[in-house]
Order: sequence, then C-alpha cells, then structure tokens
Amino acid sequence: MNWFSRLNETLGAYQARDPAARSKIEIFLLYPGVHAIIYHRFAHFLYRHRLKFLARAVSQWSRHWTGIEIHPGAVIGRRFVIDHGMGIVIGETAEVGDDVLLYHGVTLGGTGKDQGKRHPTIGNNVMISCGAKVLGPFRVGDNSRIASNAVVLSEIPEDATAVGVPARVVRIAGEKVNFAGSVDQIHVTDPVQKELQAMHSRLEFLEKLMDGQCTEKE
Repeated sequence: MNWFSRLNETLGAYQARDPAARSKIEIFLLYPGVHAIIYHRFAHFLYRHRLKFLARAVSQWSRHWTGIEIHPGAVIGRRFVIDHGMGIVIGETAEVGDDVLLYHGVTLGGTGKDQGKRHPTIGNNVMISCGAKVLGPFRVGDNSRIASNAVVLSEIPEDATAVGVPARVVRIAGEKVNFAGSVDQIHVTDPVQKELQAMHSRLEFLEKLMDGQCTEKE
C-alpha cells in the first residue's frame, strides 16, 4: 500500500470515529493527530535507515507543532486515530496495532526499570481514554478499553476494560469481573481524623493529670 492510500485510510478512520469531522480535507488540514502521524511516518523511515539525529529532529518539530510526542523508533499501525491529542507521549520501543484510538494526555511510557524493550505493546482496536498512563514492556490485548486517568502497570487481556490506579480489569468481553476481598472504597478510615482523635485523647489525659497534681498541692 502506497503513502497516499495509507493517508486516505487514516483520514477515513478519523471521519468514522469523530462525529465533528465534516470532510477529509478538513481533517487533513486541521487535525493535529493527522499531522503527528504524517511526521512520524517520515521520522520512523529515517530512524530505520540509521539517520537517528534527523529522525529526532523531525519528531521534535512535530512535538512543537502538534503537542504530540512520538519517538521515531515507535512502531505505529494502520488507521491510528489521535482525538484532540495534546500531551500524548509514545516511547521509543512502544508498538501500536491497527485501529487504535488515543485521547489527549495518554502516555505509552516506561518505568525506568527495564532495559531493551521498555514500553508497552498495544493490540488492535484498543481505546485508551484521556489521561491514562500505560507504563512498562507488557501487552494490552486486542479490543481492550483503558479508562480515563487509569495507570496500567501490568498486562491487560483481550476484550477487557481496565480502570483505576493502579488499573485493574473490571470487565472481560462485557462480563463483570468479581474480585474476592476487594477494597471497600466507601467506608475508609480517614488517617487525618484518626490522628486528631489520638491528639485529643492525649490532651484529655494531660489535662486530667495536671488537675490531679493541682489538687494534691492544694
């Protein structure tokens, strides 16, 4: 498939996913996600041909122009859609499958503990919502959904929905996942209140002690 066919395919994916998109020409001219992926294709070509300085120069210009940072070493699949896009970061060893949708503020990054493969592999038809962080060299399975502001630190199976910090799977193939011994998120002890109660008890004890001393002296 040639470059123009790939571009037309990408524009079609934007048009299908974004109800605000009126035409392919509007998407091509005005959507920063499209500009970011065009720059990345060129930067990745340079990166594969060992022109790494030029590749980084292109990626840095793209970051400046679009607000989206994709390392030239990252492998990006077909029909990749970035909705709004500001603040997205994709690391060097990240791999992104086909038909993936990312919202603004998403990070496909590393933890700083790994060598070699440091960033996640995202399967096909995955949606990662705004503000989510996927950190580490593991796989997010096909057709999965990552909720807004989730922090994913371990592998996500196919057809799963993951939420929370750290993220946990709450649904697989539409079926709710039950967790034995799950944390009660409502009746949680307030550590500040607990500390204040302890201080209050201590003050009462000291007051009684001082009252006793005063009585003995009188």
